[in-house]
Amino acid sequence: MIDRYSLSKMSRIWSDEHKMEIMLKIEVLCCEAMTKLGAIPKAAMDKIRKNAKFDLEEVRRLEERTKHDVVAFIQSVGQSLGPEAQYLHMGMTSSDLLDTSLSMQCVEAGEILANDVKKLLAALKDKAKKYKDAVCIARTHGVHAEPTTFGLKMAIWYDEMNRNLERLQAATEGMRYGKLSGAVGTYANIDPSVEEYVCQQLNLKPANVATQIIQRDPHAHFIMTIAIIGCSLEKFATEIRALQKTELLEVEEPFFKGQIGSSAMPHKRNPVTCERICGLSRILRANAIVAMENINLWHERDISHSSAERVILPDSTIALNYMLNKFIPIIEGLLVYPKNMIANLAKTRGLIYSQRILLELMKKGLTRDAAYDMIQACAMQVWQESSEFKDVLFRDRRVRKYLSQNEINACFDIKYYIRHRDKIFKQAGIR
Repeated sequence: MIDRYSLSKMSRIWSDEHKMEIMLKIEVLCCEAMTKLGAIPKAAMDKIRKNAKFDLEEVRRLEERTKHDVVAFIQSVGQSLGPEAQYLHMGMTSSDLLDTSLSMQCVEAGEILANDVKKLLAALKDKAKKYKDAVCIARTHGVHAEPTTFGLKMAIWYDEMNRNLERLQAATEGMRYGKLSGAVGTYANIDPSVEEYVCQQLNLKPANVATQIIQRDPHAHFIMTIAIIGCSLEKFATEIRALQKTELLEVEEPFFKGQIGSSAMPHKRNPVTCERICGLSRILRANAIVAMENINLWHERDISHSSAERVILPDSTIALNYMLNKFIPIIEGLLVYPKNMIANLAKTRGLIYSQRILLELMKKGLTRDAAYDMIQACAMQVWQESSEFKDVLFRDRRVRKYLSQNEINACFDIKYYIRHRDKIFKQAGIR
């Protein structure tokens, strides 16, 4: 089932109300730090801590006049304080407030996404273990290659999502930085201890060095990581879509009672959610390009990144949260058809065992080229005559000169191809 609480929580992170809640917390913490320095009377600090608040609608009205979101916010908070308003925002610049609150929002969003990824990992692990021995054909270039198991497909996805979790956690930690160093990052009008105190209280780290803003490479890393995870989900969804084709039908998206596949064709059961995931991944990749463009700013800062970030950061985190919460139920409820997998294995009439025959001939002393030419000729005969590969091998005098019928039969043992699956599962951390 979709975790609607997770989706709602993610949306709230990017609401104006939550953003200003963080901003207010930062302003109060700054006042606390300055009180410790003796810059604000303790009595005034007590009133600030008790009375400081904002009115969201008032902020919006004030912004209509000031054309400046932070000034509007400070004015609204000031209205709740009276004379103590003089201590707000001392020595700070707007980006001190905006960048530090943005870091908090990204960290909160990253933690939600990490929890979603962990849920997907659990679902993939369960499917990998369940279908560890479900033999199916592996395809390269879309063409039958050699046998594998459906569990190994799931193990590959599980391993990839583990890497994505590591990337996401690292990228989220990369966003765990605050900045309260003033107009161009020199602490000219604000003591460095203020930044240290505020960041400590917010579970952030002070930026090592900043201009008017925190530099944008961590933000690009964060958005690019989200895009990579989206690419993985697109890859998984594309595989499900391909395997759901009527002529294959090895797996299928869950299809629920009352669900409609097509307005025109009542028989249709389409992989619509997987298609939706593939479409949304394109948005994530496009947003990653914007995030990289945002790294380059004029001198100590321009504002060209700001408007774009107000779109790409909420949109990317919300979209990935949605994609994960759509894909988890797909994996949990995936319809898997092992009988169709076995039927599809036979479609090439045994050609999938050609490499095994090639290697056996080489063991008998033939060169690779000589053995390859011999087996390829037999394989082409199978394609042209609709014969069984094994029968063609039995009849071929060149092959029979080196391999007996029993030796040929032994090469068609499917267990040979999946004998190392336990080792692979162990390497992927699936036990």
